[in-house]
Amino acid sequence: MAKWGQGDPRWIVEERADATNVNNWHWTERDATSWSKSKLREVLVGLAVEGEAGRCEISELKQVEGEASCSSRKGRLIFFYEWNLRLSWRGTVKESGEKHKGSVEIPNLSEENEVDDTEINVSKKKGEGDVLKELMRTEGTTKVREALRDYLKALKTEFTLGMILPTKATVGQELAAERELIGNTVQDSVSPQSLDIVGVKIPTVKILMREIFNSAADELYSIFTTKELVQKFSKCPAVVEAEKGGKLQMFDGFVSGEYAELVPNQRIVLKWRCRSWPDEHYAMVALNFKDLAAQTELQLECKGVPVSNEESTRRCWKQQYFEEIRILLQQSQDTVE
Repeated sequence: MAKWGQGDPRWIVEERADATNVNNWHWTERDATSWSKSKLREVLVGLAVEGEAGRCEISELKQVEGEASCSSRKGRLIFFYEWNLRLSWRGTVKESGEKHKGSVEIPNLSEENEVDDTEINVSKKKGEGDVLKELMRTEGTTKVREALRDYLKALKTEFTLGMILPTKATVGQELAAERELIGNTVQDSVSPQSLDIVGVKIPTVKILMREIFNSAADELYSIFTTKELVQKFSKCPAVVEAEKGGKLQMFDGFVSGEYAELVPNQRIVLKWRCRSWPDEHYAMVALNFKDLAAQTELQLECKGVPVSNEESTRRCWKQQYFEEIRILLQQSQDTVE
């Protein structure tokens, strides 16, 4: 029997407290298919392009066939993905106001081809409106490629968190980096990277979402910062102190936190948590409002979500926030009409 500290480094369990997959030597594999379908829908649906011809938007991920996975061996990640995608788009001609629909097909998105070389075919239903098809074929295709890059970047960063387990050396490096970050008290502005690290250290992921709302940026911003409007879309009493350091509590206390940064009509940063999360653990949520004439694109970045709560957190924002806000906006428009 080898003495403590001797022998094949692949099996030295002192490198990890749980003695699991020491030095990341053993083969591990995770199925990324379900996660990928959700992520592809997130990055593609709602994409919009606008030009002299008019405006087009990806309205639906009509078909998503294929699979994806990630494997780890000897501390190295290996990715496999192969997708056949069909998207629906709709658009409005600027001059005439005519509305048209079409499809975008991506028959082979895989690790064998670069995104720039991936085939993307744009078609339109019968009738006029070829100017919109051309808009989708040029600028629309560019936007779709950017979204596919976002998916692949997330696959290789967000999804793989926790697959390469830390050794004694890397843990020491992380702790040193954290101390340096906490010790740096000079802050030009509040951002998720510069805020103090709080709570317990657990495996986390980052969630990125993008939504289009039929409202002006100032109207959408006010829904997140006005107590009466927060209570309307959440259908619960709420605490909303929309100022730096102000408290936030929603959904009967299921969601709580505080406002870390507010730039009127442009950006909100929240320290945010769900009651079911580990005690004192918070995510950092950044909401960016991008004015698109009569619409607003809301970009959400939620960093520090516990891995086990990724899907429930995504559903919370989608169903409890975004869908309810759309209903509130529609009710407001119906009242005006």
